[in-house]
Amino acid sequence: MNKRILRAALCALCLLALLLADAMPLTLTRNAAAVTQAEIDAKKQDKKKLEEQKAELQSQLRALQRNKSDALAQKENLDTQIAIIRSEIANTEEQIAQYEELIAQTKADIAETQRKHEEQYELFCARVRAMEERGTVSYWSVLFHSTSFSDLLASMDFINEIMESDQRVIENLQATEMQLSAQQEQLEGELAEQESVREELTARNQELNEQLAAAQKLISDLAANEAEYQKLIREKEAAAEREKDEIARLSRELAEQQAREAAARGETVSGGTKGGYIWPCSSHYVTSPLGSRYTGIAGASTNHMGIDIGRVGYSTQVVASKAGTVIISAYNRYRGNYVVVSHGSGFTTTYQHLSKRSVNVGDKVAQGQVVGITGDTGVSSGPHLHFEIMENGQIVNPLNYLTNYIRGWR
Repeated sequence: MNKRILRAALCALCLLALLLADAMPLTLTRNAAAVTQAEIDAKKQDKKKLEEQKAELQSQLRALQRNKSDALAQKENLDTQIAIIRSEIANTEEQIAQYEELIAQTKADIAETQRKHEEQYELFCARVRAMEERGTVSYWSVLFHSTSFSDLLASMDFINEIMESDQRVIENLQATEMQLSAQQEQLEGELAEQESVREELTARNQELNEQLAAAQKLISDLAANEAEYQKLIREKEAAAEREKDEIARLSRELAEQQAREAAARGETVSGGTKGGYIWPCSSHYVTSPLGSRYTGIAGASTNHMGIDIGRVGYSTQVVASKAGTVIISAYNRYRGNYVVVSHGSGFTTTYQHLSKRSVNVGDKVAQGQVVGITGDTGVSSGPHLHFEIMENGQIVNPLNYLTNYIRGWR
């Protein structure tokens, strides 16, 4: 049998093997990875729940808007919607980061599969070259040159071994080609999904800005109504007095509890001390001091119980001005999101109008530890931090301790 016939026979066998390999089941394998599609799908389910909550709030807001007498309830609803949108944005950003990691993993898988494909292709070519170089030693010549039936059976066993070996080479090559194609398709899908999520992030940021503008307009419209303004002043001052007493009570009870626990251990706990505060945020620009004032903002007391720190946005960190234990971390329709830290019986600091609270009741915080992010929740005309200090159960002027401030009021 000449070489042309041998090459033709080998090509026919290779073609047959490749056709048979098309029916092989394909299994994509990947080592344990930091991110999986299932984890991204779980994030999408979380986002779906947030969307459902937001839809319910939007329905409630429409009902509130029909009853214009309760503007603060509308503001509270908007604050809650804004918090949900912020959670959606965080969720979307996490999805983008997960896709970036998943895409990197897929690209690494493709590179590894390409390497294996090249090795298998070289092996395949080497097998073909070896068969061709043997010249007369072919599948057909072994069969046709058998001298007896038993010789033929032995030759067939030999041929089966050769064919099985060649077939494995071809099947491995074909499986790798299929795997490479599937991985490329997977990568294209992941890139498309990531782009879709990026577009979703843009839409959510735009929605956030619209809701923030709506919340600020609501407060501005409220300030323009003198009757409502005076009503809110009275309500807010009464609520502030009740809350001051409640804060003092919680601080006292916490100190008593800590004293009992220390006594059980044979220890003593020192009481609160004056001073030792640091600035609660990076800005030192004070827009409103403690005491009597007129701001033109509905619901903002003329007897200001703290200081307002401006030149902050919706991402400025708020830190504990002094070490202590969190006794309040909640939302209030006047204060918005706020945190109160106790530094001993009757010694507290309060941080108001936060866009996000980062601590829970009972948390022990070090001086300078983040407790939240600035914002304009509650009765607020724009992002700022309202900061209060109470010593021995009485409000004191924070500027007695925070002396390196910039005066921003008239």
